[in-house]
Amino acid sequence: MTSESEDLQLIAQKLKATRKELGYSQKHVAEQAGISRLRYHDIEAGRSSPRAVTLVNIARALGLELVFVPQAWTPAVNALIRPDDAVDDRPGLLFTQLDEPED
Repeated sequence: MTSESEDLQLIAQKLKATRKELGYSQKHVAEQAGISRLRYHDIEAGRSSPRAVTLVNIARALGLELVFVPQAWTPAVNALIRPDDAVDDRPGLLFTQLDEPED
């Protein structure tokens, strides 16, 4: 089982990597999520634990969707998302990139 700080670091890494892939600034993401740039900076650095609604807003600003999965389903979901990785039974922290809607 992972610790809360390890989970925060995992979330922070995903947020930062996605933001950089999209070419967004921290200020842009923070504005879209309705929080201050300093608050977003602390979350992305893993120094601050966001409330669930804040995390949902940040994820959406990055084109991600936060999905809450029952722990019992985590191995099956992980196997679908990462079929080559070893399956574990940690509580799931899953982010999925939303595809742009087709016209």
